[in-house]
Amino acid sequence: MGLPTYGAMSVDWEMRVDMDLLRRDRVARARDQLVSADLGAFLCFDSGNIRYITATVIGAWADDKAGRFCLLPRNGEPYIWDFGSAARHHALHCPWLEGRSEAGISTQHGAMPEAAGRPGEVAKKIYAVLEEHGLTEAPLGVDICHPPVLFALQELGLRIVDGQEQMLQARRIKTSEEIKLLTHSCMMVDAAYERLYEIMRPGVRENDCVAEVNHVLYAMGSEHVEGVNAISGERCSPHPHNFSDRVLRPGDPVYFDIIHSFQGYRTCYYRTLAVGGASRALIDAYKRCRYYLDIAIDALRPGVTTGDIARLWPRAEEFGFPNEEAAFALQYGHGVGLSVWEKPLISRLVSLDHPEPIEEGMVIALETFWPSSDGWSAARIEEQMVVTRDGCEVITRFPAEELMVAGHRYFTASGGLPQTREVESHRNSGRTLPVADAIPADSSKPI
Repeated sequence: MGLPTYGAMSVDWEMRVDMDLLRRDRVARARDQLVSADLGAFLCFDSGNIRYITATVIGAWADDKAGRFCLLPRNGEPYIWDFGSAARHHALHCPWLEGRSEAGISTQHGAMPEAAGRPGEVAKKIYAVLEEHGLTEAPLGVDICHPPVLFALQELGLRIVDGQEQMLQARRIKTSEEIKLLTHSCMMVDAAYERLYEIMRPGVRENDCVAEVNHVLYAMGSEHVEGVNAISGERCSPHPHNFSDRVLRPGDPVYFDIIHSFQGYRTCYYRTLAVGGASRALIDAYKRCRYYLDIAIDALRPGVTTGDIARLWPRAEEFGFPNEEAAFALQYGHGVGLSVWEKPLISRLVSLDHPEPIEEGMVIALETFWPSSDGWSAARIEEQMVVTRDGCEVITRFPAEELMVAGHRYFTASGGLPQTREVESHRNSGRTLPVADAIPADSSKPI
């Protein structure tokens, strides 16, 4: 049947995403990880971890500041310290916090004056809650923070350990409601690709495509379009991981990666299209790219490891790179959830020697790349999937089994213009005329 997406609204006549269950399950998984890792509490400054634990968010603009923070004691409920007005909003509208929402500002990644003493103030707030729960002697798992905050916590005698690894362990298996939200998020990108297929033609720019994707996604309820890679023509190989104002031309390859968030849950979703027609070199590259993706999807199931998947992919040297670090993330897999790259990561760089298990309930994106023999075009494809009991279910639906050609269909006097064509039109005639035959000796006479 496939995983349901329903609609974005809550209704009384159909069970859709149960947000209360989502909140409870996430906190339970984080608390279980505290027990498993023998930690006293999680102190989190990372926005994804804060949302996972407290179900609060104030916008993507706060993601690069590490100004807000939360605490989850092993034997208690979540606490959040946030921008003053946001903290009051949480107190009014987040009843699951039961008043554990207070104003509290860290160093804004060092933008605050040192003399203001913000690190010490943060440390005092954390210590007071830990003391209340009898956890000042237990290890405190911290994900990311400005070094002066870390030093201030240590000055109070707290033992700091790596909390990011443990939080990502907690987040690696998705709950039932997380899977619903991730599937819905992918459905929205399906629609964005449909729009790209409609508008792509010579004269459209890469940034025009990015604008259209943003419009579609925000109109459908996206919370944040984190990034749209739009890469065309000679920019395709090597992959630059960005977009520009380059204008699409007939015969161009174009590949996109659309990364956005619905209710916090991300996508990472590549597709490759051709404009008006495709060269044989691009078609061959696409088939190779698809092959490496498909064998990985077929192998993905509980019981295999990240190393088993990475071993199916070609070595860096086979597609023009000197080593696996230089080719990192071109043949690649990663968990997707409240952030784009979560556990497990699948790469020949690390997975062959340090494999991790694939487990039911993981949501994983697999992405492959292959350069064309022409030296400048390339194919890039990605599917996002849920690992099931006996395999996986792909939740990215825009067609990608074969290379698709976008743009107008052209007609010549002899019929439809073939969609398999070289970029240089003189190579499509099936014959090459000598120069002496192609140009009459008397150029005043018509050919």
